[in-house]
Amino acid sequence: MYKIAKSAALVLLSLAITACSSSPEDDDVASKASPDVLYSQARTSMELGNYSKAVRSLEALDSRFPFGPHKTQVQLDLIFAYYKMDDAASGIANIDRFLRLNPTHPNIDYVYYMRGLTNMQADNYLFHDLMNIDRTDRDPKNAQDAFKDFDRLIKSYPNSKYSADAQQRMQFLKNRLAKYSIQVAEYYIKMNAWSAAAVRAQSVMEKFPGTPSTERALEIMVEAYGELGQEELQQHVKTVMKVNYPTNEILSN
Repeated sequence: MYKIAKSAALVLLSLAITACSSSPEDDDVASKASPDVLYSQARTSMELGNYSKAVRSLEALDSRFPFGPHKTQVQLDLIFAYYKMDDAASGIANIDRFLRLNPTHPNIDYVYYMRGLTNMQADNYLFHDLMNIDRTDRDPKNAQDAFKDFDRLIKSYPNSKYSADAQQRMQFLKNRLAKYSIQVAEYYIKMNAWSAAAVRAQSVMEKFPGTPSTERALEIMVEAYGELGQEELQQHVKTVMKVNYPTNEILSN
């Protein structure tokens, strides 16, 4: 499995390097082309899936003709192309610039949606996925940012055609963030930091109710309150568990 994943990773890396290469002739043509020709080249490249070449044409348009006839569409296309290239840093930079310069654009809901997708993409680790490694303990900042992006889209543009998909992605992100908090709480348990473990588990109940991590959060709270001598709080948590998870083994102890 490792050899297969490693080979796949090397192939993807070589493709990325090849895709980023450009010839002096291409650059010379781009420097002389008109806005319409450059944009036509960019669209053709995108339709063919050659996003690195599309980006070169779009960046040339953006820098040479910042007030040209395709200016806002160029920026939108750049956002999408960077996403397809898995270039989160450039994607977020262009998204934030677009939001700053075009706050009332009719496609602003799409831009917030793409910000969420880009942050969500940045939270994924391709090589971990290829090797089937669970790394939900990694820094959740990108996942948190993606959750905020989708939440803003849904609240500000509830009728957007992207809202339904954003809602589904938020559920996935809630599960991921809840699992991260559980892992932090379990680390506190190993350190005998029972109060910190209880607080972290409680945050799962408050911020991410209904996720698969809820039962484990309650278990941690029962254990932590027991260690802290907080019998009343422990009994309250057990009551909640009896209603929601009546077969949990911790209730028989």
